[in-house]
Amino acid sequence: MFTAERVADAKDLIRSDTGDWEVVIGMEVHAQVVSQSKLFSGAATGFGAEPNSQVSLIDAGMPGMLPVVNEVCVEQAVRTGLGLNARINPVSRFDRKHYFYVDLPQGYQISQYEHPIVGEGEISIEPEGGQVIVVGIERLHLEQDAGKSIHDLSPDETYVDLNRSGVALMEIVSKPDLRSPGEASAYMEKLRAILRALGTCDGDMEKGNLRADVNVSVRRPGGELGTRCEIKNVNSMRFIRQAVNHEARRQISIIEAGGIVGQETRLFDANRGETRSMRSKEEAHDYRYFPDPDLLPLKLEQSFVDKIRAGLPELPDARKARFIRDYGIRAYDADVLTVDRGVGDYFEVLAKGRDAKIAANWMIGDLFGALNRAGLDFSDSPVSAGALGALLDRIADNTISGKIAKTVFDKMFRSGGTADEIIGREGLKQVTDTAAIEKLVDDAIAAHPQQAQNVKNNPKILGFFVGQVMKASQGKANPQAVNRVLRDRLEL
Repeated sequence: MFTAERVADAKDLIRSDTGDWEVVIGMEVHAQVVSQSKLFSGAATGFGAEPNSQVSLIDAGMPGMLPVVNEVCVEQAVRTGLGLNARINPVSRFDRKHYFYVDLPQGYQISQYEHPIVGEGEISIEPEGGQVIVVGIERLHLEQDAGKSIHDLSPDETYVDLNRSGVALMEIVSKPDLRSPGEASAYMEKLRAILRALGTCDGDMEKGNLRADVNVSVRRPGGELGTRCEIKNVNSMRFIRQAVNHEARRQISIIEAGGIVGQETRLFDANRGETRSMRSKEEAHDYRYFPDPDLLPLKLEQSFVDKIRAGLPELPDARKARFIRDYGIRAYDADVLTVDRGVGDYFEVLAKGRDAKIAANWMIGDLFGALNRAGLDFSDSPVSAGALGALLDRIADNTISGKIAKTVFDKMFRSGGTADEIIGREGLKQVTDTAAIEKLVDDAIAAHPQQAQNVKNNPKILGFFVGQVMKASQGKANPQAVNRVLRDRLEL
């Protein structure tokens, strides 16, 4: 049962004609465990395989088949719990959760209910423009996924793919400490960053490897909790924000009209940006939980937990603090560069031996911008950290200007090739020869005598001359040298 203590900031309250409303949000996140085989069988877990090609007799619910716990999945759950600053329970138990769907062959799901493998923990989030908020973790438990029903292959039949049946999931349940759509998506983003850093879930929401059930209720600020509705399987940050916003306003409208919000499970329609009813909300007793008789309780030795703890990688918060301290970059930049383990690794390679602030600017501005325009994930970047670093080196040694570097980067991104290859092929090397620059400056002054005469009274005219010289050199003249020669010629 959710309990709530935190009250929303004034900016997060929803205002209506009848007064202010507070949104109370709890998240149940299902994260697919990174493992080569399923939770209770040796069947593979690869994405995109032919339907029903990764199904063991256990996954298909054949009579007499006994599940065997995958130790790797247990290790991943413990590793995640430690990354969430949570209590690792030395004894946990698997239960049978009974319900019927055509893609659940056994007629029950093996999950954990009263005795989860991970207990209470917490993570810190920092919503955009807000302060740091500590979000409590209620529990993390292991469970098996169901299969997939496919309805669009035939107008008369439903097909079933059992490839996902038995895949290991970690269900991470938060406390109801979130108070706005922005906080909900920030929580999900932070959780994904932690999971990726730990290597326990790849966090690919488009593939369904990370999805959220979002519990939403509304109340008067600080008042009694309202009736919550669960929005199932929301699979993007944007959809989380949209779903929370719509559901909160839907509940407020019902209450203000004199109605009663019914406890139910709802789906989010991404095309319409709204939630719709799926079914009435089940309670624990509806599932008829009882201990799975085929599985012994899990008993973890402290040495097992300690070994996993000793091998934990640097987590996002620690890495962010180190980036700020060691590289001297802004907190915002450090936050962006540590949201994903691969991004942070790329930055460390790029910044080594170079100006870290310049490296961060090129990554966040130019590289991320190009990836977004191309619709590519960061992992698919056509420009490696080494290649981008070589480009920054050509700026640092005055081979090219920063402006020309933008052109070179664009060609690297679209067509491949190294910075040196493109600079040489396109003839983009910066003009640093003093005599050549002096001639360009003299030509510019001769062409604009009036401006040259007025430059002492209006120093801004110097920028005009810089522009003229750069234009004449097709952007190849060294800007610092141009400024130096201009000041000498114009006696500034």
